[in-house]
Amino acid sequence: MRAIQVKEYVKGPQELTVSNLPDPEPSPSQYLVAIHAAATNFFDLLQIRGKYQHQPPFPWISGSEFAGVVLSTPSGNSSSLYKVGDRVFGAIQGAYATHICAEEDRLRPVPPGWKFLDAAGLMITAPTSYAALVTRAGVKKGDYVLVHAAAGGVGLAAVQIAKSFGAKVIATAGSARKLDVAKNFGADHGIDYNQKGWEDKVKKLTPRGRGVDIVFDPVGMVNTSLKCTAWNGRILIIGFAAGDIEKVAMNRVLLKNVSLMGLHWGKFLVEEPDVAEQIWDALFVLMREGKFKGTAYTDKDFVGLASVAEALGMLGRRDSWGKMVITVPQDGQSKL
Repeated sequence: MRAIQVKEYVKGPQELTVSNLPDPEPSPSQYLVAIHAAATNFFDLLQIRGKYQHQPPFPWISGSEFAGVVLSTPSGNSSSLYKVGDRVFGAIQGAYATHICAEEDRLRPVPPGWKFLDAAGLMITAPTSYAALVTRAGVKKGDYVLVHAAAGGVGLAAVQIAKSFGAKVIATAGSARKLDVAKNFGADHGIDYNQKGWEDKVKKLTPRGRGVDIVFDPVGMVNTSLKCTAWNGRILIIGFAAGDIEKVAMNRVLLKNVSLMGLHWGKFLVEEPDVAEQIWDALFVLMREGKFKGTAYTDKDFVGLASVAEALGMLGRRDSWGKMVITVPQDGQSKL
């Protein structure tokens, strides 16, 4: 198979190369999947530099999200959920490759009518956003929801989920193009958070200027968001894309009766697996109803594993929107 193997830490994605490796051999409990699309994540950039909390022993294959076709089923399971030829998506270490081995609980069926390109980026962003907005914050019709970095993969998922529950969505982003993308995915309003006084603009969009009911924050903007959060508001802490861990003014939290809610989807799967299954069931309903669509970046095509470096580079520079996804040709197709 072909894959991006990491034998030592690199300074950046431009140093990644494609290698020819033996095809992986699945264990009795694993499926073998031919990868047709692989999605990028910001933590891929951290991992290749040795700066992520989960670092596999050398050598390892980069990437973690994919979509493809089942080539073989677990030899130790006579009642496997998927059969040869089924289209699946999943998340496990080693997605920047033409083939991957995965346990059944790491896979989901590609929704009917979906392309591999869109399904490849589902496994992390969709359940993260749903668990945060619905399970944790209890979003409901009439709520005003502020989504930061709304044109990112997790942000676009949040926009769609909030809208599906009847909420009003105020999207923030750092450029006019990204705000247009957020609105195309359903956001009611768009505000550039690089502009001074954006918090006041958010408040003016809410009834009587009371502020938003829910803040969805994958960036690290809790302190500034408190200025435009309503009484009894909920602030969802999804991540720290800005790079710094905030020190929050807790007096503001107290004075507004605000709830700060963290969401770690990976830990959610371990601690509450039954609830995680309910979340996926609900997401598939939204997909069937056409209320949730794929968020793959479409301004440029990335074909072949050799294009992973460029895609990751754009992701790191914040030059993209949605999920950066690479089409992975199989044997007999032209590109690496």
